[in-house]
Amino acid sequence: MLMKLEEAERWRQRLLDDEQGQMTEEKADNLVKLATLRFERRQEFDLFMQEWMNETSVFAESQQQFAALKERAVFLQWKQQEWLTEEWPALRETDQVRAKQQKLDALLERANHVLADTETTKQPELKVLHSLRDELQELIKTAEALKSSFQGQYYSKSLFTEVRQKLDDIHYLQLQFNQALDQATGQQDPSALALLDEMIGIEEIKTRVKKLYAFLKYQQERKELGFQTNALLNLNMIVTGNPGTGKTTIARLLAAIYHELGVLEKPSVYEVDRASLVAGYVGQTEEQTMAAIEKAVGGVLFIDEAYSLKREGQSGNDYGQAVIDTLVSAMTSGAYAGRFAVILAGYPKEMRTFIRSNPGLSSRFPDQNHLHLPNYSKEELCLIGEKKALDNDFVFTPDALVKVEAEIERAQVDQSFGNARVVEDIVKMAIFEKGAEGQQRTETDFVLLEERHIRSSQNERTYRAMDELNQLIGLTKVKEEVSKLTSFAKVKESRRRMQLPVPPLPLHTVFSGPPGTGKTTVAKLYAEALNEIGLLKKGHLVTVTRSDLVSGYIGQTAIKTNEVIQDALGGVLFIDEAYSLIQGGTNDYGAEAVTTLTQAMTEHEENLIVVFAGYQREMQQLLQSNPGLESRVRKEIEFVDYSGAELFEMIKQKASQYGYTWTNAALVRTEEHFQQESIKGNGRYVARLFENMIQAHAVRLANEETNSATLMEITEDDLDRVLTTDA
Repeated sequence: MLMKLEEAERWRQRLLDDEQGQMTEEKADNLVKLATLRFERRQEFDLFMQEWMNETSVFAESQQQFAALKERAVFLQWKQQEWLTEEWPALRETDQVRAKQQKLDALLERANHVLADTETTKQPELKVLHSLRDELQELIKTAEALKSSFQGQYYSKSLFTEVRQKLDDIHYLQLQFNQALDQATGQQDPSALALLDEMIGIEEIKTRVKKLYAFLKYQQERKELGFQTNALLNLNMIVTGNPGTGKTTIARLLAAIYHELGVLEKPSVYEVDRASLVAGYVGQTEEQTMAAIEKAVGGVLFIDEAYSLKREGQSGNDYGQAVIDTLVSAMTSGAYAGRFAVILAGYPKEMRTFIRSNPGLSSRFPDQNHLHLPNYSKEELCLIGEKKALDNDFVFTPDALVKVEAEIERAQVDQSFGNARVVEDIVKMAIFEKGAEGQQRTETDFVLLEERHIRSSQNERTYRAMDELNQLIGLTKVKEEVSKLTSFAKVKESRRRMQLPVPPLPLHTVFSGPPGTGKTTVAKLYAEALNEIGLLKKGHLVTVTRSDLVSGYIGQTAIKTNEVIQDALGGVLFIDEAYSLIQGGTNDYGAEAVTTLTQAMTEHEENLIVVFAGYQREMQQLLQSNPGLESRVRKEIEFVDYSGAELFEMIKQKASQYGYTWTNAALVRTEEHFQQESIKGNGRYVARLFENMIQAHAVRLANEETNSATLMEITEDDLDRVLTTDA
């Protein structure tokens, strides 16, 4: 892995280097190192390496090193020859004469083919190959003589013995040749532990798997010495983690480890899920489960999202339990016991609940056999992105990597974040954007992924939210307070990105005030403003009331509240009339919702902002009801009733927004109404009054000739109709 990333860095330096001029010894040395790293990854001497070899032709040492790589490439070509691994026809004394002759023909055909192949293919300078060719020629002569000696049921026994001896010699020389090729190429099939070490991150998992490897090896050695080990060898595992954390990869590596140690016959993994196992008819689920077990025998049965086999409140005709019962039985008794391992995978929380719900499973998957794969860090995900790009011979420019990091951070919102899968999608899309640009002409065009190739999931930031807030009528104090919060949030985000200490100041807020004073509208703009400065990743607003959070049954309120929280992650959760959460009495579950919200505000500190809205006195009671809540919500913004003048400006603004005009008499009548009357409902009253006015306007025009002027103009008559009705 480090070699791959070092290669990527060298690619980057080489392709971005603006320095022109003659090839220097230092440059030549760097090209040799780059070619070596590329060769280790690709296992071939390709066009790039040939070009670099030509560029460094004036330096003898570099040419020798390139020549050594080319020779290793020849060795690798030989390692791919099928005849090196194919078995020779076996001659047996007990075979019928006809069978002996047929095997002799097959042996001669293969020997001649190998001789011809080794003659036309460029030969590596290995003495054992020459010895092998000499022995093949001798085998052909002896085998032809044996073939000529057949007379009916009789043949030369001495020649038959000699052919068999020469076959043994060829087997030995073939083995030596393979070993010589391995030594010449420095190649060995990597062990499962070596592949594990190449994985990015998961250091704790690597340590635990290595301990497991050592333990299993120890038990195998004890078994070979005759000690009892049956009760100690438990190969069944539970692997938990969020999407893209490598659960399937770990399952495959465990299967390879079990096979390497000889505790399982095969390194294979048979992957299934609920849909593969659960049927809709009595008895069919058991059949499908047993069929999966049979296919997994000798290796590992991997069940992804295993918790789905035990659904919450499942009915009697759900057969997931039948899968569990069949599986537990096969793991511990009958013909399949000890002949396969089971690895269950899924989300951490759901898997814990699943295992606890079934004693049969919990006893067969002890705690020490639980592996949890954490989410990758942002730095690890960037490394994964570089590796995936390099696997396709692409490298990111420094600016592109910064944008990749920003896209990764933006996607890290909730537990559905796909980790390595998200990064893979970013890389694939960047490669697509690169290829879609048009005709490539230079080496850079084929290799470099630049900032413009990284497609952003973030809409273009307009930074208009605060402008829209300031354009709202009234709310002078509210605008000041929101401006303070967003200013602090901007500085906080900048300090965090520069890795400076960030002073604690939660942005959770109380919006107190009567209905219609703009609390929901301001919350929406607050969310958008925090998104624009980069603090919130989505910047959306989720508006809920008590009924969206509180259930009438034990245990259900926390579930409902958590579902709402998940929907709001990356944005602002706006709880209207929040004080109602504590007004349900002693047997009410509103307090459970408050507790769940309080926990979430800590757990998702950088990914969720909660705004509690309602009347001022009642909101104070809510905060005082839960000390944890009071400590997390330190800011209150008070929304006061609009004045008559502000309400008058609001209705004029709304009419203008939809293209309506006023007669002078109507405008005067409207202003007098807002000055003289005691208005309740604030902005909601304005909205309702405007809707009634334009409906009255439409009724008046229903029986009149209309033109563009009359369709737009609101008259005093329209207003009187509405005010008379309301009165």
